[in-house]
Amino acid sequence: MNFVGKHILSVAQLSRSDVEQIFSVADKMIPYAQRQRITRVLAGAILSNLFFEASTRTRLSFGAAFNLLGGNVLETTGLASSSLVKGESLQDFARVISGYSDVIVMRHPDAGSVAEFAESSRSPVLNGGDGSNEHPTQALLDLYTIEKELNYRRKSLDGLRIAVVGDLKYGRAVHSLLKLLKVFHNITVHMVSPPDLRAPERVIAELQEAGHEVRDFDQLELGIQAVDVLYVTRTQEERFSSAAEAIKYKGLFRINQAVYTQHCEPNTVIMHPLPRDSRETAQELSEDLDSNPNLAVFRQTDNGLLIRMALFALILDVVDKIEFHSAPVAWRADPKKWEQPPFD
Repeated sequence: MNFVGKHILSVAQLSRSDVEQIFSVADKMIPYAQRQRITRVLAGAILSNLFFEASTRTRLSFGAAFNLLGGNVLETTGLASSSLVKGESLQDFARVISGYSDVIVMRHPDAGSVAEFAESSRSPVLNGGDGSNEHPTQALLDLYTIEKELNYRRKSLDGLRIAVVGDLKYGRAVHSLLKLLKVFHNITVHMVSPPDLRAPERVIAELQEAGHEVRDFDQLELGIQAVDVLYVTRTQEERFSSAAEAIKYKGLFRINQAVYTQHCEPNTVIMHPLPRDSRETAQELSEDLDSNPNLAVFRQTDNGLLIRMALFALILDVVDKIEFHSAPVAWRADPKKWEQPPFD
């Protein structure tokens, strides 16, 4: 794909070569993300960060990524602070905001809303999450993290064995990751969830049609055995019809160090798109895993910065300019700030 000026709305747009291109550019962003070098290739460019649903790390990650490339960020958070509450259509809103912006990131609680907005936008739009539908940049950073973690273990994405655990019905990060896995080979997916929170049939069918093995489990201990990666999600309580319905599932599939040691292979990678619910009755990943070197959740968040910098650079066509507009940074060059995988 030629990324210049393109919307990124779904992982379905991406081929394997597209994914590899994004990852290659992300690798080049490491010294800039770690503030060991600086670049101003997007000086004068404007990102409009439109987040109409609660977000911390995704919103700040997009903003930081744009800032690190030298650009400026405008932000709107919450539907109540926008003219959409006055009845403005997404089409009108898109025509107005795109006139102010070189690129737009949008998160919206309704599935399909970001694509609807993009149809009327005069600037490229990146989907920051639309309801329970998709979260394509999360899937990219997750897969980038998996590739890095597997490389340290002398494995590759082809042949990956992964268990996805928890709320697979409403978890948009899981939906996008599973769709993205289709472009690789010989994947084994353990779907570990309560029956009522099973992944949508279309997601399962697409994996099977791509030739991948999909196995269903409603018992945690069985589902997390014989895999390379555990991808754990929280119960998406905001998508349930009532809090009483959601509370039945919170903390139901909980992984702690004892469960991990007893049922997982040594060096199984532990991932989570975050935020993880740290309340005692709802923990998906116990805090006693924090000292486990295979817990990769904070490496995931670091990698999100790289992926989003890469996408901005590709979409705004500045990849080839970055090296020539950089300089060493004397005041900040501490790679220890970034968590490292457990193996050399």
